[in-house]
Amino acid sequence: MAKSMDQQHPVKAFGWAARDSSGHLSPYNFSRRSTGENDVAFKVLYCGVCHSDLHSIKNEWGGSTYPMVPGHEMVGVVTEVGSKVTKFNVGDRVGVGCMVWSCRSCDSCSSDLENYCLGMILTYNAKYHDGTITYGGYSNLMVADEHFIVSIPDNLPLERAGPLLCAGITVYSPLRYYGLDKPGLHVAVVGLGGLGHMAVKFAKAMGLKVTVISTSPNKKQEAIERLGADSFLVSRDQEQLRSAIGTMDGIIDTVSAAHHLPPLLGLLKTNGKLVVVGAPEKPFELPAFQLIYGRKLVGGSGIGGMKETQEMIDFASKHNITSEVEVIRMDYINTAMERLAKADVRYRFVIDIGNSLQTTE
Repeated sequence: MAKSMDQQHPVKAFGWAARDSSGHLSPYNFSRRSTGENDVAFKVLYCGVCHSDLHSIKNEWGGSTYPMVPGHEMVGVVTEVGSKVTKFNVGDRVGVGCMVWSCRSCDSCSSDLENYCLGMILTYNAKYHDGTITYGGYSNLMVADEHFIVSIPDNLPLERAGPLLCAGITVYSPLRYYGLDKPGLHVAVVGLGGLGHMAVKFAKAMGLKVTVISTSPNKKQEAIERLGADSFLVSRDQEQLRSAIGTMDGIIDTVSAAHHLPPLLGLLKTNGKLVVVGAPEKPFELPAFQLIYGRKLVGGSGIGGMKETQEMIDFASKHNITSEVEVIRMDYINTAMERLAKADVRYRFVIDIGNSLQTTE
């Protein structure tokens, strides 16, 4: 009898999966491939809970395949390496982010932008080139090609390093690419969640003046006193927004809920740049005259290539940048998802895979 899709590989694995668009997660037995000559296998110790995990398990973006094991912010310790692996050894601290494969030959891949490769394969909810489904980090072990493995420096606590592989690189990359990393520039961060708090930390480490823009006045003290932002604006306060018109060199917009861009465009200086990294379900409306008069730019950015991701991790290590997390047990994940939907987390849930997954088998 033919093996089911989730049992086609020889290595037994265990995790938690969603079976349908209810998004409810429960224990799940599946399989991973054997460690190939270019592969690195590692024991997953922690995995961050990204808002895209919530969108995916509930099929809110469409295209979800079940059963689905989410998780693309996983970190752990290497247990086996293939015969041709050169960068990693057993015992190394490593991680896997949002992708596990790309074509390695297109213009994007040749430019170290595997994240924009048309053949890029996501860490979960995708089909690998051997035809099997990819499963993510809400699981006990991971196997991936060494090119898509990131080295985690010893000074970064693993439970706080995982979210760097998605939230961290998602804000680091646009700061670099759009030239918003020059000391002295004034940059605003819209939204103080999993992405936003990382943007504040990276921007301050780059020497920028940082303003946080939020709908929640009660986040002001946190933004300034704990995260180091220079100022804070309440997005619903028109007087506060008017006082900041024409003062920003750039804006990193991390908000994933529907919102209007015109008030943000008004904050930009001439030649200012508004970069969208959140992914609202509804499309934006862009007023042409606000773009034309002021030569303003609206752009986007999605994670980063492997070279830049390692660069980001090394930058984080140098400046002691980690995510602010709430560590949870695996069996708390459904409650965590309910809280995440209400933005009731500061700022990233991280599952303690190593100490709680095995107790739920």
